Amino acid sequence: MRVSRRDPRVIAGTLALAAIGILIGGAFAGLGIEALRNPEGAVAAFDGYLFRVARFTLWQALLSTLLSVVPAILVARALSRHPQFPGRGLILRLFAVPLALPAIVAALGILTLYGRAGFFAAPLATLTGGTWPGIYGLSGILIAHVFFNLPLATRLMLEALQTVPADQWRLASQLGMGARASFRLIEWPAMRAALPGIAGLVFMLCITSFTIVLTLGGGPAATTLEVAIYQALRFDFDPARAVALTLLQIGLTAIVVLALMRLGANTTGDANLSVVRRSFIETKGREKLFNATVIVLALLFVFGPMLATVVSGLEADLGRLASETSVRRATLTSIVLASLSATLACALSLSLVMARRALATGRPADKRSLLERMTDTGAGFVLVVPPIVVGAGWFILVRQSVDVFALAPVMVVAVNAVMAMPFAVRAIRPAHDAAAERHERLCAQLGISGWGRLRLIDWPVLRRPLATAFAFAMALSLGDLGVIALFGSDAVQTLPYLLLARMGSYRTADAAGLALMLGLLCLALMMLADRLGRGTSK
Repeated sequence: MRVSRRDPRVIAGTLALAAIGILIGGAFAGLGIEALRNPEGAVAAFDGYLFRVARFTLWQALLSTLLSVVPAILVARALSRHPQFPGRGLILRLFAVPLALPAIVAALGILTLYGRAGFFAAPLATLTGGTWPGIYGLSGILIAHVFFNLPLATRLMLEALQTVPADQWRLASQLGMGARASFRLIEWPAMRAALPGIAGLVFMLCITSFTIVLTLGGGPAATTLEVAIYQALRFDFDPARAVALTLLQIGLTAIVVLALMRLGANTTGDANLSVVRRSFIETKGREKLFNATVIVLALLFVFGPMLATVVSGLEADLGRLASETSVRRATLTSIVLASLSATLACALSLSLVMARRALATGRPADKRSLLERMTDTGAGFVLVVPPIVVGAGWFILVRQSVDVFALAPVMVVAVNAVMAMPFAVRAIRPAHDAAAERHERLCAQLGISGWGRLRLIDWPVLRRPLATAFAFAMALSLGDLGVIALFGSDAVQTLPYLLLARMGSYRTADAAGLALMLGLLCLALMMLADRLGRGTSK
């Protein structure tokens, strides 16, 4: 049963690919036109400053990866060797919270703890023998990156440890194998196989970090390529330098993403990892103490900024903030744009998933068409081009013909929708493919297709996965600062943009209150996505 190219599902997938192509292609067109318009300026931009920024980008990503992944090995092993202690499930759920927090909220929480006027400023000043200078610069960037990536790496390491067959643990228990021997012969081989993919994923997240470096970088000495692109367009208005920085950023990101694909890494950073309890492990006094210390230290490190965000947010005048016109407008703008972005992300993702399945139906197993390959990898391709790069390309493309700041809503919705697609596809595709496997032949025999099939056959199965994808995509869009930082203005402000503006004007109490509101909103959406996602896996 071969599906025609005129099948509505194939047409929808083709239109989705065209929309993605227009968004990404428009960005590249803007960069290319600027490079052709001013080739001397673009070439001259490859100077010492650019390569210094590139070196710092790679250096901070490398350090962040090491500081995130190495401790994650110890934390994951400690959690794995104590599968039944009270509170273990709560810790694992807590380790999923950083995935839900917008980067600017976490950055403010870290500043509340370790900043010049933070909770730990006095003891840190005593330790350093003088006034505590704060953590702006490389130290702040590293702390924030480890806050986000240590829990993620820990959960992925735990997932790798769950692949060890129970028979191996039973045999190790029967042989009386100690902690060192079991680590060397059982645990380390499982983690070593997953280590390159996990480290590569963390490295990619750090190399494309924008908000953290923007808020905690603290100056030219601690600037990454993405922040330099933003500065070149919004402050210096140097399109030629922005083109050179963007090309270098795309090159670095493409290398990392291709390496991740070769390693088979999970580039979407699944927030719903399955961690199954395992028995046959017996730990003794000294090891128990070491593992408990590791878990407690990791817990305090991850929980500290969250608690600081809540405490400082509650100290703000939330009633006054909620009554401010600017806050209410920014909140409404954020919710509307995030809803539109999530709707578009789900529509594009569902179109690609349905088209891929339709094209795969009835064809020989070893003959995939180009269109099928594109619908299969179209969502993942967007990972090569970070949001700030897409925004920069369109900023340059349209700056001479229209008011770029008037395009803010369109750009925020389009870019955030496309960037959320890999997560949405991950939520939708398993349920759709399983349902198609059951119903494909019957639908063909009864002549059910198009809107009728979607309404009668697919919708009851896809309703819950689509809700999961919608909540996840909406949370991602709500907390994003990349595109709105370029296109935002007094006329169009989102909550992250307003929060950044309050931080920049040293209105820290207001910033803390806004951070609490934004964090709770995103966390509620992520919890909803998690609950719905668990329901689909039953």
